[in-house]
Amino acid sequence: MEAVVCKFGGSSVTDAEGIRNILSVVQLDPRRRFIVVSAPGRRGKTDKKITDLLYLCHELAGQGLDIDEPFHLIRERYLQIAGELGIGLDVEKLLSDLDERIRAGAPRDFVASRGEHLCARIVADFLRARFVEAADHITIGAEGSVAEGSCESLRSALSGEGLYVIPGFYGAGPDGAIRTFSRGGSDITGAIAARAVGAVVYENWTVVSGFFMSDPNIVANPKPMRTVTYREIRELAYIGANVFHEEAISPVSRERIPINIRNIHYPNDPGTMIVHHRDTKDRAVVGIAGKTGFSIICVEKLLMNTRVGFARRLFSILEEYGISFELAPSGIDTMSVVVSDQRLKGKAERVMEDIRRQLEPDRVEITSGFSLIATVGEGMAYRPGIAARLFTALANAGINIRLIDQGSSEINILVGVETADFENAVRAIYQAFC
Repeated sequence: MEAVVCKFGGSSVTDAEGIRNILSVVQLDPRRRFIVVSAPGRRGKTDKKITDLLYLCHELAGQGLDIDEPFHLIRERYLQIAGELGIGLDVEKLLSDLDERIRAGAPRDFVASRGEHLCARIVADFLRARFVEAADHITIGAEGSVAEGSCESLRSALSGEGLYVIPGFYGAGPDGAIRTFSRGGSDITGAIAARAVGAVVYENWTVVSGFFMSDPNIVANPKPMRTVTYREIRELAYIGANVFHEEAISPVSRERIPINIRNIHYPNDPGTMIVHHRDTKDRAVVGIAGKTGFSIICVEKLLMNTRVGFARRLFSILEEYGISFELAPSGIDTMSVVVSDQRLKGKAERVMEDIRRQLEPDRVEITSGFSLIATVGEGMAYRPGIAARLFTALANAGINIRLIDQGSSEINILVGVETADFENAVRAIYQAFC
């Protein structure tokens, strides 16, 4: 029988009603047998995410301070959910055990993982499903990579009939200790599960009906993205679109398993489908995304292009300070490196001194206040005039382009503008292609 893996994010499991919605979704399609859940998120603007409260408990306990107040909020939330669902699981005992372990100095990753663990235990009991402990099957390496054999181990655990529930966000390190992914890592768990069972689709349930072509906080009523490729979604996520955990793309893209972003409150909405290949005839550009907070390090030296190793030495200086770069457009006598303000913070003067000392440039300066905007679409490579439309739109809006970069794949045209022009630039590009 074909299998569908469903991941339900924190916004979908905030309360008992959200978990009842999971049951409704599962009952709509008998293929939905593998459920991955996050920890409960916020119920409102003034509420706290369970994971944030757990991190706070760990921090307070580590300083020898009282955790009663934040842990009370955690206890209250889970007991309320369990009580309203009417399940038989002894949630009180699980919470008491966790309280003791936190006070006894449990590791940070273990404490953080309990949000998903407790939620999965509750959902499994409510759905009368089998609970599968992620840490028994998913091994996470030193740099956050998923170890070979994780999919095979999870496949074996999910090989029976009926429903299965798996907690997201964590696995175990090579030493067996609980290890978490980065925030939002439940997407990764879902992708691993989808690959493990050979799912026909990986459904990611949230509270929005898919992705938009641009940020609705900037563009009024942007059009939805109905179909987008793995490559396109990675480009959009990298440049700042809050779409999908980019590390979750790899496990499913290798098997060409489509990802369907769905709205738990409107289960009949088609959402957004992330696929290996899409027809680009109807739409060359799928999305426009951007990010603020960049600086440009500009280095000028006569006959730079003849000086072997110049770029390597420049990047070595940045590496010494732990500064990665976004892009590095260059000319015959100039080279510019775009870096995040956050990574450059407190290091700019020392970086400038080392560049002057080691490279002896004719000129070097750092200019802040820049933003990057990506116009993304696999269809751009085969459609003449895309760049002309983009630059004309910005010119008509009176926006000066300070930087241009287009990769060899021609899937993304990146422009740099002053941050004061950022939102107007995003709107101008959107209007040009939508």
